[in-house]
Amino acid sequence: MAKDEYEDATLAIDITEATTGVTHGTPIDTETISFATPKPVPGTVSLNIEPEGEEFNFYADNGPYYSVTTNNGYTGEMEIAIMPDEQLIDLLGNEVDNNGMLVEVADGKQKAFALLIQVDGNVKNRRTVYYNCKVSRPSTENTTTEEGIEVATETYPLVIQPIELNGKKITKGRVELLNTPSAGNTAMYNNFFTVVQLPVFGE
Repeated sequence: MAKDEYEDATLAIDITEATTGVTHGTPIDTETISFATPKPVPGTVSLNIEPEGEEFNFYADNGPYYSVTTNNGYTGEMEIAIMPDEQLIDLLGNEVDNNGMLVEVADGKQKAFALLIQVDGNVKNRRTVYYNCKVSRPSTENTTTEEGIEVATETYPLVIQPIELNGKKITKGRVELLNTPSAGNTAMYNNFFTVVQLPVFGE
């Protein structure tokens, strides 16, 4: 299966303003599928995503007769310099005590969120949204300083699952400006990091 991989030593996922890079909108209201205003995630290093699903083949007449592949979303990792406290509270259920200490609460609730990305340097500047994401506690590495400078990062395991919208199970959406963009295409592209964009299907 193909992998969605967004990684580059310099530019691939970059936050300069709220209009590019990796952003999240949280939480998902599962009844109305609405999202809060997206917030930028600074210091993103890489995002690696693998599709999840199974292929089923039914054989008849001495050969493959029927084949279907299930779409169970994606799993992967998001590596960043350091997750802001505000987003650890939003996404992992951390809490701040009376003295300003950020506390990891063992039974803190993970919250679902939408992940919005743009890969800088992509010819078409495609923008992608994954609708139903959850991260879990990161792996971290702390080392003493030897020769040179080492930058410690945090790697967050990521799970992306489908959500249902108007009878369709959707996992992600991708948009770019068309050669002859319509008003809707232009509006969706320009407002991509302002509000989480849900697809609009015709009758």
